[in-house]
Amino acid sequence: MLLALAATALVALALLSDLIVPRVEEAWRRLRAGRKKVQPLLYDPGRERRAEQRARSLLRSCVDEEEWAMYRDLGFIRVWGDQAEGPQPAGDTRGAPYAYLIYPHRPLVAYLAQTHRLLGEYCVAFPDETRPYGSARLPDSDDVLAKWMALTGDERRLISTANMHLPGRQLDPDQVTRDLWRLSQWERRRLRPGAEPAPTSADAG
Repeated sequence: MLLALAATALVALALLSDLIVPRVEEAWRRLRAGRKKVQPLLYDPGRERRAEQRARSLLRSCVDEEEWAMYRDLGFIRVWGDQAEGPQPAGDTRGAPYAYLIYPHRPLVAYLAQTHRLLGEYCVAFPDETRPYGSARLPDSDDVLAKWMALTGDERRLISTANMHLPGRQLDPDQVTRDLWRLSQWERRRLRPGAEPAPTSADAG
C-alpha cells in the first residue's frame, strides 16, 4: 500500500515539474533581462559642487553689489523691511527701521536695525523639484536667492505664509548677535577709502 502511494506521488511530482519548471525558468529569464535594461544612476561626487557654483553665479547676477559682497564675505544677506509690510515692533520702538538676515537653509531673522533687538524667526522652504536628482534641499546659494526674491518681491505675502517663531527657535540668538556685529564691522571697513574687502576663495564661482 505504501509503495503504491509513493509511486503515485512520484508520478504526480514528475508531471507537475514538467509544468512548473519551464514557467520558473521563463520568469528568471525575464527578471535577468529586466535587470540588464535598468542602468543604475551613478553617483557624481562633483555634482553638488557644480550646482553650488552655478547657484552662486546666478545669485551674483540678481542681487546688487553690496548684497553679493555681504554674502561672499559673511555668509548671509541683509534685506531692509518695508514698514507697511512686515513685522511692526511693539511699544516705543514702533515704526523703527527693521531688516532681515537671510541665511542658507535657515529661517529669516527679523531685527531692529538700531538696537539689534531680534523680533522673530520666519521659516520658509524652497525644495529642489528637479528630476531625477530632486531633493529637499536646494544648493545653498539658490536657497538664499529664492528667499531674497520672495522677500523683496512681496514681503507681506512671504511673512504671512511663513511659520513665525520667537527668536532662538532654530538659530542661536548669541550667534545672530555676533553676525550683526560682524555686519556692522564689515560696513565700517567698506566705508573707508580703498577698503573694499578682498574676495575669498569661495568666490571662485
